[in-house]
Amino acid sequence: MEALLEKLTKTFGPAGSEETIRAVILEETRPFADDVMTDNLGNLVISRGKMDQETVLVAAHMDEIGIMVTYIEEKGFLRFTNVGGVRIETLLGSRFVFRNGTTGVIGLEKQKEKKDPGFSAYYLDIGVRDADEAKKQVQIGDTACYEPSFGRQGRRVMAKALDNRAGCAVLIEALKALPRSLPLGVHFAFTVQEELGLRGATPLAYRLNPAYGLAVDVTRVGDTPEPEYKMGVSLGQGPAVKVKDSSVICHPAVVEKLKSTAEKQGIPYQIEVLERGGTDAGAIHLSREGVPSGVLSVPCRYIHSPGEMVDLDDMENAASLLQSLLQEPW
Repeated sequence: MEALLEKLTKTFGPAGSEETIRAVILEETRPFADDVMTDNLGNLVISRGKMDQETVLVAAHMDEIGIMVTYIEEKGFLRFTNVGGVRIETLLGSRFVFRNGTTGVIGLEKQKEKKDPGFSAYYLDIGVRDADEAKKQVQIGDTACYEPSFGRQGRRVMAKALDNRAGCAVLIEALKALPRSLPLGVHFAFTVQEELGLRGATPLAYRLNPAYGLAVDVTRVGDTPEPEYKMGVSLGQGPAVKVKDSSVICHPAVVEKLKSTAEKQGIPYQIEVLERGGTDAGAIHLSREGVPSGVLSVPCRYIHSPGEMVDLDDMENAASLLQSLLQEPW
């Protein structure tokens, strides 16, 4: 799990520019697929089992947050806008990298008033002398993500893009462990542009028309000093079974199925009520006539920062729970 997680988090893939991460995931999953499909938006679907019966759609978004160049200053400094929920307080001094390897550090203009600056006060310095030199490396509209980093302390892993490469790793590990014969067809979907409003999952769910939906994503925790939101999820206490977030109230049957499977297999789990945030389940459950949907969550600290943190035990238990769930009739 650790090696896979490092590989995924170090791969480039801001929302709208998922080609590189999609290729890496396809390389990992193709040997275990009965069928492979990439749709018009770039969602990757790895299918297993018979598709002429009821199917379940298991989705993990592969995109990450980032920035997009909006203007190149005369001296080569880059102005930018956010791609997804970049937190302003993490910007100053952070390093970002473009697909071609160009790297820069975020600077901040002098502030005349003591108030929170907006994105317009920040710039990206790629170490060039002027605009002409900058344009040889970067163009307006190019996207960048946090510079790759990966560290481990005990069972805790710290990296950028654990939201949601952690979910992608859970899907991949579960897929690899599944037997060839399954009680229902399963679509493992690695979706695009979730960070921009669940955009990839929306048409994909309509196209696949599953009987059930399940998103696998990270969630906030309430175990840090004075957390923004008080909630009963902690790192290292098992994956979380979501009840509600901003995008969905999970279907009671799917919630119960996750809980009963975990209890049957002796897998620790937590119950999650997320006051702010959403997942691909928010799009899946509203598709067509409605799809009973739920969410399996990996607890994560410091979401949408260059140093997110997860626990490897939670990751492995999430993969085990998903693998067990998909081997049972629904």
